[in-house]
Amino acid sequence: MQFTSYINFNGQCEEAFKFYEHVFGAKITMQVPFSTTPMADQVPPEWSSKLCHATLMLGESCIMGCDATPDRYEAPKGISITYVPKDAAEANHVFKALAKDGKVLMELQETFWAKKFGMLVDKFGVQWMINYGDM
Repeated sequence: MQFTSYINFNGQCEEAFKFYEHVFGAKITMQVPFSTTPMADQVPPEWSSKLCHATLMLGESCIMGCDATPDRYEAPKGISITYVPKDAAEANHVFKALAKDGKVLMELQETFWAKKFGMLVDKFGVQWMINYGDM
């Protein structure tokens, strides 16, 4: 069994997934624009190239997402995606990259439970926690 996070974006899914692909060294394995689906006539014409679904793979893990139509989009709140890097250098790299043009909620630092832990909201409004190395 596996859990997968699904993120609704406000028209920025493709941009966000390309950014995450670069930050994490991941691979976008699927991008489905509304124009290629039976829902094509249910979205505003300017949304035809927006994504109805996308999948980003990093090893065995994945994040899925879409562009929620303007009448259905709500900014994410009350939840974070946690990334567990393989080492401290990767924790630093990922945190710095995600924080660029975003908002740091807690600087990456040692805590009583982790060697490196930090929280931020990236430029797409997604809240992340970076958690490296149990203490």
